[in-house]
Amino acid sequence: MNLHIGPEEVEVSKHVMARYNDPGDGLNGNGRRVLTYADLRTRYRGVDGRPPSREVELHLTGNMERYIWGFNGKKFSEAKPIELKLGERVRIVLINDTMMDHPIHLHGLWSELENGHGEFNPYKHTVIVKPSERVSYLVSADTPGRWAFHCHLMYHMESGMFRTVVVS
Repeated sequence: MNLHIGPEEVEVSKHVMARYNDPGDGLNGNGRRVLTYADLRTRYRGVDGRPPSREVELHLTGNMERYIWGFNGKKFSEAKPIELKLGERVRIVLINDTMMDHPIHLHGLWSELENGHGEFNPYKHTVIVKPSERVSYLVSADTPGRWAFHCHLMYHMESGMFRTVVVS
């Protein structure tokens, strides 16, 4: 991904990593046990054990001073839909280049968070991505249609951090 610093993208994280064990700012070492994404696992094996056929990488981008948000430095009106083939299994990789957490939500399809539990990886419909974090999850495109894919912080969604996922 070749991102360019400008009004829509003020920084690009150079050292991203999965931080599934990190509970987030202010929650570490406060005397309480905090559950993290590393603690989550399903009770039953996942239903689709196939490996992904491809990877879709998206950078969560924005300018906090100008309230400009997007994926890969583009707002919704500038971007094409993400196309998935019906029956396809895809890995979606989210890289947060901003200094805010982003709860990313995909309508119509479940996300299988790749947190190290293999066949028992948890299923989620909203995945929180911390600053400078890389999160990956698997999606089985089993439901045809046009689906919303967006940040659940409404002002981020309304200002551009929104895409359409088309399963056909």
